[in-house]
Amino acid sequence: MSADRKLYEGKAKILYSTEDSEILLTHFKDDATAFNAQKRGSIVGKGEINCAVSAHLFRMLEAKGIPTHFIDTPAPNQMRVCRVQILPLEVVVRNIAAGSLCKQTGLALGTIVNPPLVEFYYKNDDLGDPLLTRGRLELMQLATPEQVDQLELAAREINEILKEFFTECGITLVDFKLEFGIDQHQNLILADEISPDTCRLWDNAETDPDARVMDKDRFRRDLGSVETAYQQVLQRVLAHKVERH
Repeated sequence: MSADRKLYEGKAKILYSTEDSEILLTHFKDDATAFNAQKRGSIVGKGEINCAVSAHLFRMLEAKGIPTHFIDTPAPNQMRVCRVQILPLEVVVRNIAAGSLCKQTGLALGTIVNPPLVEFYYKNDDLGDPLLTRGRLELMQLATPEQVDQLELAAREINEILKEFFTECGITLVDFKLEFGIDQHQNLILADEISPDTCRLWDNAETDPDARVMDKDRFRRDLGSVETAYQQVLQRVLAHKVERH
């Protein structure tokens, strides 16, 4: 299926329309950004890696009963997806304190977060993607109270599935970002991607706080070996076959 019109271009992906109005084509880019695009660069092969990792994880989650927008991958860096209306929210799940959670709370890096913390951020680059309370979510009418409850429940369920999966891969799932959309049947479903770009992943075999990093923090923090880390994640993820139920 050939793409015919660019609908949207973001930092990491380009979205195209297709011959079917309810199906879109996502092109994963090698471009890398951090700190609200203040830092820019490129990670060789990132588009194909993130596409392959996301596709595998979407298939795995679908097999576990989590509805997603994923259809298939017609090319190594392309994914066909169901058209959805994306909610302007990033749903972040934190299992271990890192990143902004440490900076904003004073918690030490590596502090276990139990139970896992589910947070909502407003997808708005101009405002710096601010953290939102439930009250602000309601005030801004970004999601209904029922949708917020659905989002939190879905995020917690997805977290349990992903934590178990990554543990089997020898990886600790520190935290990650999810996005959701409303499909043509008004169902709330998982969308966007799940990849080293959107997750903090630590190698269980490493104790050094820099050497263990397997995600975009290697790019953010100039740790080097970014491509190698992404390849390692891909290899470990693909080594675990998706079990259909």
